[in-house]
Amino acid sequence: MLARVWSAAIAGIDAIKVGVEVDVSGGLPKIIVVGLPDVAIQESRERVKAALKNANFAFPVRKIVINLTPADLRKEGPCFDLPISVGILAASEQVDPQLLGDYLFFGEVSLDGTLRAVSGVLPIAAAASKMGIAGLILPLGNAQEAAVVNDIKVYGFANLRQVADFLNQPDKYQPVIAENPLAKKRSLHHIPNLKEVKGQIQARRALEIAAAGGHNLILIGPPGSGKTMLAQRLPGILPNLSFDEALEVSQIHSVAGLLKDCGELVTERPFRSPHHSASGPSLVGGGSYPRPGEISLAHKGILFLDELTEFKRNVLEYLRQPLEDGQVTISRTRQSVIFPAQFTLVASTNPCPCGYFGDPIQHCTCSSRQRENYWAKLSGPLMDRIDLQVAANRLKPEEMLKQTTGEDSTIVRKRVVAARKLAEIRFGSEPGISCNAEMRSHHLREFCVLDDTSRNLLEGAIRKLGLSARAMDRVLKVSRTIADLAGDRDLQSNHLAEAIQYRTIDRMQ
Repeated sequence: MLARVWSAAIAGIDAIKVGVEVDVSGGLPKIIVVGLPDVAIQESRERVKAALKNANFAFPVRKIVINLTPADLRKEGPCFDLPISVGILAASEQVDPQLLGDYLFFGEVSLDGTLRAVSGVLPIAAAASKMGIAGLILPLGNAQEAAVVNDIKVYGFANLRQVADFLNQPDKYQPVIAENPLAKKRSLHHIPNLKEVKGQIQARRALEIAAAGGHNLILIGPPGSGKTMLAQRLPGILPNLSFDEALEVSQIHSVAGLLKDCGELVTERPFRSPHHSASGPSLVGGGSYPRPGEISLAHKGILFLDELTEFKRNVLEYLRQPLEDGQVTISRTRQSVIFPAQFTLVASTNPCPCGYFGDPIQHCTCSSRQRENYWAKLSGPLMDRIDLQVAANRLKPEEMLKQTTGEDSTIVRKRVVAARKLAEIRFGSEPGISCNAEMRSHHLREFCVLDDTSRNLLEGAIRKLGLSARAMDRVLKVSRTIADLAGDRDLQSNHLAEAIQYRTIDRMQ
């Protein structure tokens, strides 16, 4: 007898409908899996056989052929264990096949018949309604993760016996009701507070501008000046994710396997901090079956690169295209996938190998050649894409010892949220644009109109600092954010002057 069960495969963060055809016929007992399966799917033959027996089902001692369609699409992972098990049960007439065409099955099966959570469920749930699917049959550990998608029924089960009972008596069961992931009040207690930072007034201001406009930021200063401390407090002043943003971010994390067994959306903006020994594929994504890298996991959030100049130059150059386009394309022989990568780059570095170039107290021991080689790792095109370049100088003794603290993160966050709301109103009709850093050329002409004084000021800065056209555009974007923080509708010369001062550390040699 022939049975067909529907499942899905992941390509990037998109889901592709996969048919699992199971034919049980006469012949020598064996199981054959065709349709470009990987090693994990080939191993599922033994897992499924043991699971069905241990769950007290009769395993057919006949020839079983399993075909995964479309046959030219590579399939991977243990997520096809459940549809294969259901297909064998239906083909051997142990469950009612009537509902097989309406539901999508996805999950790993243990040897005792229990269902284990798998990765990549959320993008499948998001795409299921477009596939013409009425509902999803999943492991219980994935149920809450999938249930956040409103227009699809989700049923979570603990074992194969419950799945079979549902297929035979569907009226006994109710779909899972998802909890509103954004209804919980955001707690900032676990995020370091900005008030703990002493001094560094300019760096704190740059941090606020970066949060309000989504601008890239680099902090340059000697060891112990508070660069890492400042960057770690950036998440505390960022606005909350909207539901659509949370769903998009969670899909990426689901594909990466970071939501397995947790069953919740990512509701806080990501903060990723890879080590400087990270390779190019780990940063941008890759593999024979492409998986998202750190820049995609930082989508709608922060990518923090501590000790930027310690990263390999070729690895840093990988960032140029994603910083400009907001996405990364990974091409392989058989497929090409696109991962979103709209992140804010925050970096920190020392001014030289010893770390004390320009320090008024500690003498620098590096030669000019050493400093040139040190900064040569940061190419001009990469520095062009960094909007805010800030010097974090050594604290004065009286700043170190003072007991008074700066502004609390909650106060700064209120200003950031207000500026972001102005940007949302401004770009309300523009899909894919949520902050000033994502503005295009026509937006600059419309929202960054300069008067004669401002135009002369910008022209002088271009000549003196040697700014490129891209750097000029980024100065205008930063100016727009500064104006939003001040609540001003039009750009003024003081907004532009403040934005220009953040380009003065274009190259430190």
